[in-house]
Amino acid sequence: MAKLSNRWASITVLLLLWRNIVIARPYDRADRQYDGLTLRKTPSDNYLRVAGGAGEGSSFKVALFADLHFGENAWTDWGPRQDMNSIKVMSTILDSENPDFVVYLGDVITANNLPIHNASFYWNQAISPTRERNIPWASLFGNHDDAPFEWPIDWFSSSRIPQIQCPSNCSEGDECSFKGTSRLELMRNEIEHNSLSYTGFGPQNLWPSVSNYVLPLLSPKTDHKSPLMFMYFLDSGGGSYPEVISNIQSEWFRNKSHEVNPDSSIPEIVFWHIPSKAYEKVAKKVAGRRRRTQCVGSMFKEKVAAQEAEMGMMKLLTERPSVKAVFVGHNHGLDWCCPYEKMWLCYARHTGYGGYGSWDRGARILEVSGEPFTLKSWIRMENGTLHSEVVLSRVDTTSQST
Repeated sequence: MAKLSNRWASITVLLLLWRNIVIARPYDRADRQYDGLTLRKTPSDNYLRVAGGAGEGSSFKVALFADLHFGENAWTDWGPRQDMNSIKVMSTILDSENPDFVVYLGDVITANNLPIHNASFYWNQAISPTRERNIPWASLFGNHDDAPFEWPIDWFSSSRIPQIQCPSNCSEGDECSFKGTSRLELMRNEIEHNSLSYTGFGPQNLWPSVSNYVLPLLSPKTDHKSPLMFMYFLDSGGGSYPEVISNIQSEWFRNKSHEVNPDSSIPEIVFWHIPSKAYEKVAKKVAGRRRRTQCVGSMFKEKVAAQEAEMGMMKLLTERPSVKAVFVGHNHGLDWCCPYEKMWLCYARHTGYGGYGSWDRGARILEVSGEPFTLKSWIRMENGTLHSEVVLSRVDTTSQST
């Protein structure tokens, strides 16, 4: 009887997941109005605009969804239930905050648990709550998104030849396959099938690092030559190659930032998945202090798991006065923001029910305002509570002082 109940529960979860995918509208027009936000998307001109008029009060809100880990233990009843729970978290936060934009901050899927020909099946599930609400988004890669398949040891317990167990919710054509789905395949599927996706391929000379690109955010009264802020997205590796931001990525950032923001007069923020070594330094420094710090959020639920090496990116960021904050995921128990040099280092909040840890789920929210430029942030939890509100930057546009 218990087995029958579990089977019906699993079928219900799968039907709910399929509903989220079918209702979504992946082929909306590229140019549209969404609550006053003008979306224009062409290969040569990819930017976002703050909603509202030219006066004070206009703002742009971003929700960060980190470490969703869709498809984890996909062949079990447990896995699909976690994916459904993750959809509920995102839906609750999207309906509560009504953001203008969403950033998927890596580890969207747990590829090392997916015996499926095309892992985009699970990637599409992860973006479905955002897409269903016609909210534009951008994504970058984490260390689990194209990790090689890890064979479950219990598959080998009954005989010498493991029983091939594909997830029962695969669509036609998604046959079992253990080769994995590459970053390029995942990104190509997202971009080609979703006009609201602002994800971008990085230059080919940066590969295997893929998700390296920049998006300008325009104020209501300026053209594309005078952005309010730049948002940089970087692939911090992991999975199919080492967990690093390479030297060539650092050079790309140096060249691109000088190209689009040569005098550092426009504020910049940066997103990647795995924290840099600077996060370790900050955490150790705060742990060694007895006096009060400016940090907000959970600092000591776990240790910082940083990139394997530092290859110049943090030095570049500290040399640019325009860089206001860096945002990462990866550590599910951490959601802090701390000052570092002249910027802030911030974690998102673990959003997904996949992945390790039982900490409460939520998302980091960013709010960008103009005149004067202000960047605020807070954590919105699944249960609706809000905490750790902090002003990360306030710039007087007349003097450009922070």
